[in-house]
Amino acid sequence: MKITAIETHVCHARMRNWVFVKVLTDQDGLWGWGEATLEWHTRAVVGAIEDISPLLIGEDPTRVEHLWQIMYRQQFWHPPGFVRGTAISGIDLALWDILGKIHNVPCHKLWGGPVRDFVRLYSHLGGGKMEDFYQTDPSDAKRFGELAASSVADGYTAFKSMAVPETMSLEGLKPIKYAEACVRAMREAVGDGIDIMVDCHARPSPAMGLQFAKALEPYGLYFFEEPCWSESIDGIADVQRAVTTPIATGERLVSLHQFRDLLEKRACSVIQPDIIHIGGLSEARRIAALAEAHRVSMAPHNPQGPVSTAASIEFGFATPSYIICESVHQDVPWRDDIVKDGFTVEKQGRIVRPGKLPGLGIEINEAEVKKHPFQQETILRTFYKDGSAGDW
Repeated sequence: MKITAIETHVCHARMRNWVFVKVLTDQDGLWGWGEATLEWHTRAVVGAIEDISPLLIGEDPTRVEHLWQIMYRQQFWHPPGFVRGTAISGIDLALWDILGKIHNVPCHKLWGGPVRDFVRLYSHLGGGKMEDFYQTDPSDAKRFGELAASSVADGYTAFKSMAVPETMSLEGLKPIKYAEACVRAMREAVGDGIDIMVDCHARPSPAMGLQFAKALEPYGLYFFEEPCWSESIDGIADVQRAVTTPIATGERLVSLHQFRDLLEKRACSVIQPDIIHIGGLSEARRIAALAEAHRVSMAPHNPQGPVSTAASIEFGFATPSYIICESVHQDVPWRDDIVKDGFTVEKQGRIVRPGKLPGLGIEINEAEVKKHPFQQETILRTFYKDGSAGDW
């Protein structure tokens, strides 16, 4: 059995272009699907996949680890790097999908079988709308409470919000009070039985992130995500040591080595590798082993397309340290037209039961994808009140 071609299929989905990767073989009807979505870098990722493909054409697709090593090692410039890492990820997911199809089992059975009966999902307040993620007006507190109640009514037992506003490297009490008001409104709306997460999007400085973390500590957050710049591991560690709230980070790390450094510093309680940026499921499994050794939980970053979600769920069924899966289900109204999957999602509790379809348990409708061709993503820029460039 040989790989005959590697294709990319770009699908514009409002906030981002989904990049689906199809690895074809010389056996009729046998191919695998992956995903390599990277916002604002769509053309670069497609080009990177084209650059990597000659290394794999003619190779045996069942040698997944061997092919991963080839992709990583044999172009001189080793990752990390988001473009190259995302390209490798998309191909790696498709190879695992092929292997599962060959053995006619879901991928989680290739990795030792299920370690849990279901995977819990959490939602984003606003359901994927940019204008709902980034709120700045003090009157937003009431709206956050309403969105929280709506998420619970929709069956979720956990949700995440962007209640921390953009801040300069040092500001006064106004943004702190704003974030506290929004989180208080959410907690009052849903009670103590619902898990609330707050994502800072790595925008605050370490000094501001620490102030936000302390202000929100009384509200019993499930986790507080990326309280400061992701390149400041020491700053993240300082925040974690200063509060009892579990700190989560890792969506902007792209290699096993970076997660090793994060875990050795005991900088967080939850790691959030993105399966379609870090090198795919092969690298995710190695990172999971590190997390298990440090007794740190995993909650992968997953705001992208349906193949990323399928891979994240399959990974969750076979990974002991995995606690919850990020879920986007209302970003575009035609999402379900693009993909056929075999998972069972129970609305009450928003939990996913294992599917019976082999591989990643999904199939992409290429005809539907073609209805949504590439479009330039909206350029998102932010500036502080003095005109200086801010972190988006």
